[in-house]
Order: sequence, then C-alpha cells, then structure tokens
Amino acid sequence: MTTDAKPPVSPLFRMALDYGPLLVFFIANLLASKIGLPDMVDSLAQVIIASTAFMIASVVAIIVSKWKTGHISPMLWLSAGLVVVFGALTLYFRDDTFIKMKPTIVYAMFSAILTFGLVTGRPLLQQLLETAYPGLSATGWRKLTINWAIFFAFMAVLNEVVWRHSTWDFWVGFKLWGAVPLTLIFAAANIPMLLRHGLQLEKDAPLPPAD
Repeated sequence: MTTDAKPPVSPLFRMALDYGPLLVFFIANLLASKIGLPDMVDSLAQVIIASTAFMIASVVAIIVSKWKTGHISPMLWLSAGLVVVFGALTLYFRDDTFIKMKPTIVYAMFSAILTFGLVTGRPLLQQLLETAYPGLSATGWRKLTINWAIFFAFMAVLNEVVWRHSTWDFWVGFKLWGAVPLTLIFAAANIPMLLRHGLQLEKDAPLPPAD
C-alpha cells in the first residue's frame, strides 16, 4: 500500500518558509528605493513594490509548505493571511499605515491567545507545537507560555512605537535587523529553563513565528 506521507523537513527549510517572505520584503524595498517609479512619489513607490512582493512571497510560502510538507502550520496561515489582507489595504488606500500595523496585530493576537489559554487552563501552546518540545513538563509548558505571552505583548508595543516615530526605511530595517534577532535571542534564552523542566534535545526546536 502506498503512502503520501511527506519526509521531515530541515530546520533551514522551515526558516526559509517563515522568514523568506520577510527577506523578500526587505530586498524589494531596498531595490525600490534605488529605482523608483515614474509619476509616483518615491516613498509611495517603495511601499507599493515592497508590499506587493511581501504578499506574493507569503502566498508562495504557503504553496511550498503544502507541496513539500503536506500541511500548512497555523502560524504560517495566520501570518500570510494578515500580510495579504493588510498588504491589499495598503495598496488600495495608498497608505503604509496598514502594513506597518500588521506586526502589532500579529503579536497582540498571539499574546492574547496564549493569555486566554493560561486563564482558561488550556495548554494552547502545547497543542500548537505538539511534540516539538519532547519531555517538557506541564510546569515547563506553563512557564514557556507565560514568557511568550509577555514577549509578544512587548513586541506589539515596540512595533507601535517604532513605526509611529520613524521613517518607512527605518521601520523596514527594524523588522529584519531588530524584530527577528530579538525573537531568536528570546527563543534561545528560554532553553535553559526548558531543560530544567524535562526538555529532551532529541528534535529540532520550532522556530518562533515571523511577524
């Protein structure tokens, strides 16, 4: 009997799925700042080109994920869906406010969902990540959930502060060189605590969600 099961994917491939669209967004914005478009304000041209590239890359990430892994993670669905929605609003209204607010909404949603799980006694993070943290105790899952809920709330506020008090180019750079490193560093900082609560390093830990 044949099976359609997909082989496991590497951490590098997962990283490409999660952070590839953001890299495309950054590169497209950089190129747009150099070439511009006729009959358009340069800054608006950057927004349109970068946002369009971000939307296309996000859709491609979903397609590739389904093709290569046989499924699409909830976090990828959510992130890509919001990119498409807020990117479309940005293009329609010719206003970069929408795409700038997208990370705030993603972070706030994750924080609210995790907090809801804590309050109601539902291990939502554990259900979402499934067996990604083998051996982790219930106490470990609770602490990890609290940590990420606080971190996402902090990142939501930080994104609001940055985009409201900086230029478009600075905000784009912050997404790639600020938000991503902060998230990866925070994820790594949790590992000692997880090891104290039973984490077995048999499998690759999941990457934190992109914004």
